[in-house]
Amino acid sequence: MHRTGMTELEVVLAVARRNSFRAAALELGMSTTAVSSAVAGLEARLKVRLFNRSTRSVALTDAGQRYVERIAPALAEIRSAGEEAGTGSGVPSGTLRINAPQGAAFLLLEPLFSTYAQRYPQVRIDILSESRMVDIVAGGFDAGIRLAESVPQDMIAVALSRDIRMLVVATPAYLARHGTPRHPRDLLKHQSIGMRMSHGGIYHWELERNGQKLQMDLPVRLALNEMPAIKQAVLLGLGIGFISEWFIEEELASGALKPLLVPWCPPFGGLRLYYPGRRFVPARLRALIDLIHELRLAAN
Repeated sequence: MHRTGMTELEVVLAVARRNSFRAAALELGMSTTAVSSAVAGLEARLKVRLFNRSTRSVALTDAGQRYVERIAPALAEIRSAGEEAGTGSGVPSGTLRINAPQGAAFLLLEPLFSTYAQRYPQVRIDILSESRMVDIVAGGFDAGIRLAESVPQDMIAVALSRDIRMLVVATPAYLARHGTPRHPRDLLKHQSIGMRMSHGGIYHWELERNGQKLQMDLPVRLALNEMPAIKQAVLLGLGIGFISEWFIEEELASGALKPLLVPWCPPFGGLRLYYPGRRFVPARLRALIDLIHELRLAAN
């Protein structure tokens, strides 16, 4: 009986992550033909189709999804065991793979990832930004970054930022033309810049004060799926926005944007780095965790 090789399994996981043979080939440093052949060979031996293919897309079949979910944790442990055996010096090396929400990499580039890159030149940093939640083990990531409330309970979490708020904001010129809302219900008279979620819907603004929680479904003038673009639209006076204060600190300080209904915008847990609670943590990830603690101490 033919034993499935590690390379074939790594290829399957890469194709599953990227939903593309070409992108998987680039990630692995292989030709697209070699990637396609590896998948086809494995499917032939397993006697099951792992991917549905068309000229435009590649997606896991149900059987493929179950297969990936089973092999990903095992491969992660095998890789970790190899790293533990082969890096006795503990010098960080290899590729640090992080899954993060859109915009987080931009916020954390300085000083976290820039300092890390300078300190550990033997590590290649690969950050995949996407709005949807993923299984970081099945996806082959060393760690993930998400808001505290979204971190899976079976993961170890490390605080990356202080608590944060989503703020209702508009330009002074917009408010001069359309009036300033004094209560959440006043927002219904205004046009908003909406956040398009990964599932296709529009994010409902969540406001809270003294235990009273409101979900606001406002008239949307423009829908965008990236926070920096939403900020730009608000700065252009196209409507009121609901934006993380991380992205608008300078605009708030300068007065370019005015915060509204602040008592209805309580803080919540900020960004967290999270990773599986395995016995062995790769040196490259341990170095990142240590740097996070170091920077937090320096900031206090």
